[in-house]
Amino acid sequence: MAGTAGTPGTPRVLRAMNDRAALDLLLEHGPLSRTRIGKLTGLSKPTASQLLARLEAAGLVLQTGTTEGRPGPNAQLYEVDPSAAYAAGVDVSPERVLAAVADVTGRTVGRFELPTPGRRPDRPVVQQVTDALAGAVKAAGLTGDDVHRLVIGTPGAFDPTTGRLRYASHLPGWHAPSLLDELAAALPMPVEYENDVNLVAVAEQRLGAARGHADFVLLWNEGGLGAALVLGGRLHRGWTGGAGEVGFLPVPGAPLVRQVTRANSGGYQELAGSQALPALARELGVEDVPSGPYAEVAAALVARAAASEGEGPLQRLLETYATRLATGLASLVSVLDPELVVLSGSALTAGGERLRALVQSELAELAASRPRLVVGDVPEHPVLRGALESALATTRDEVFDTSR
Repeated sequence: MAGTAGTPGTPRVLRAMNDRAALDLLLEHGPLSRTRIGKLTGLSKPTASQLLARLEAAGLVLQTGTTEGRPGPNAQLYEVDPSAAYAAGVDVSPERVLAAVADVTGRTVGRFELPTPGRRPDRPVVQQVTDALAGAVKAAGLTGDDVHRLVIGTPGAFDPTTGRLRYASHLPGWHAPSLLDELAAALPMPVEYENDVNLVAVAEQRLGAARGHADFVLLWNEGGLGAALVLGGRLHRGWTGGAGEVGFLPVPGAPLVRQVTRANSGGYQELAGSQALPALARELGVEDVPSGPYAEVAAALVARAAASEGEGPLQRLLETYATRLATGLASLVSVLDPELVVLSGSALTAGGERLRALVQSELAELAASRPRLVVGDVPEHPVLRGALESALATTRDEVFDTSR
């Protein structure tokens, strides 16, 4: 007896599976001919032709030029229609709200930055988000109704049981118990929330150094020290969303910090966070230590140290920093035994290969597990890029579903 429409194995479901496979191939490879799509999917030419006609009628693909420079007649090329859907991401920090809109292919089509200086923002949090998003939507030449989904990245995490932001006391205005309801009411599209470092891991897994890896740790050091844990291909968030808040980790070489949530710091943060670098540099005799925001100063010092030659204060700074980083990483890899560790955030990526090699060597001395260390490969606004990738993943699942 034939199953009902939509039952696994029925023609409608099989067509939808082929449709999605073809759309994913077009996203991965760019414009493809009917023949090439047929070869990559294993479909016959007539079936591939029917598939492309179906997707074109649904507004999901469009014709774009022809093949040239090959023997035989030119073949029509097809690509995913960039205007089939749009998704947005927002990256929130104490200093600014950065928003962007991407088309369904992943290309950023609009971006807007809203500064929020000081601990007393000049506008409420909901208005900050809506104004930043409106700026990005306008820059893209769209309206808010055109955006299918939004993902907002913040420090800390929203507790799934209470809806309140935890682990981020330094983010003013974001701790009201009604905030998520207010944002949902003010935004014209579905919205999700994710920890900022988790979104960096999403970006690295989809586009960067962790592509193809199902088990990895991403260590982030910029404004704060944190980690993202990807286990079995999925983000591990923990019971309250606090998995990866490694800045609170007690470590040798740093005083034991008590009441860590009130202090918004912990042993590993005090030992290896960006705010520790200026004092360490002065202690080791580095001259001309700059002033300014900790993340910028730390990145500048690490870059100078990585570019230095021979023995001296800058080399000692790099070696000491590597030891401090490996001290906390040793606890993480001993518990999780990841395949890979990605070093990300400006205070880590500024050290490049020299810092990576030093941390790898130190970690081999401190932990039995021997994961491979790599430097992050998504350098420009990785939190925002991860927010866009997360929003796009859900958007594509919904828009590319032709079984309905």
